[in-house]
Amino acid sequence: MSTIRDLLEAAAFAARAHHGQLRKDCATPYVSHVFRVCLVVRDVFGLDDPRMLITALLHDTIEDTTTDFDDIEARYGAEIATWVSFLTKDKRLPEKDRERAYLDRLKDAPWQVKICKLADIFDNTMDIPHLPADRREHALLRAEQYFAELRALDAPEAAKPIALVAQLLAETRSAR
Repeated sequence: MSTIRDLLEAAAFAARAHHGQLRKDCATPYVSHVFRVCLVVRDVFGLDDPRMLITALLHDTIEDTTTDFDDIEARYGAEIATWVSFLTKDKRLPEKDRERAYLDRLKDAPWQVKICKLADIFDNTMDIPHLPADRREHALLRAEQYFAELRALDAPEAAKPIALVAQLLAETRSAR
């Protein structure tokens, strides 16, 4: 029961942290994204490790809210806080440097974190049709860039997520 409690608490924590934020369509509550990323990990990719599910729920909290590493560590422990930090961009850096640093950190992340990033790519790609037309190509290029860094992930659990993300990106690209 404590695993379910931890997961539900992480969902509530993410909802409070992202309160008032909207997705890039300016209509959808942002927290729906982190909920969907969690669902992708579990229901689409078929992985139910509670640490991964909590990381998926919290993956944008450090980057996009007032939550910091210490807040995550105090509530969920060092491992999950570290996993969330792998998925966090340093917004103090200029965009080009920020993206390079992010990709470099992601290379060193455990496979579980990389699966969470694949779920993030999957959800963001699914969301592309809801973006303003002038932002769709950039979003797709960014998703393809991240996927290029992750497609060689060598973990048995990664085969299905990699295949699904590759298929979705190809379908999205061909629809453009």
